[in-house]
Amino acid sequence: MRHEGSCLCGQVKFIVEGDFEQFYLCHCERCRKDTGSAHAANLFSSTARLVWLSGEDLLRTYNFRGEGHIKSFCTHCGSALPNLQMEGKLLVVPAGSLDSDIPIRPQGHIFTARKANWDEHLEGITAFDELPVE
Repeated sequence: MRHEGSCLCGQVKFIVEGDFEQFYLCHCERCRKDTGSAHAANLFSSTARLVWLSGEDLLRTYNFRGEGHIKSFCTHCGSALPNLQMEGKLLVVPAGSLDSDIPIRPQGHIFTARKANWDEHLEGITAFDELPVE
């Protein structure tokens, strides 16, 4: 399987060759800070290969306190990008960085005991197709 991805500004482009084994939505404090949202949505693979097509020089990687909470991003637009972890044995791909369809659905929410207090019963709030005009 081949997956294409890029950052928001389009200067960084990549492909992932192979399959994803896991897909989780993480609600921990660090992932919420990384994304500015309720959770991170990350795909994981121990067998897929990451190939940078352009903009690799714009890529930066941050390892929080050297503890293994790793985020890679485009230095031009700030978009989250894939990274290799566990000494290159694990590829982590932010789901939103992919431009192609994702063949698997999330397998679960993780670290839900640490989720934000406002992250409850969101399926019941009003949904808009676009920005609402008042």
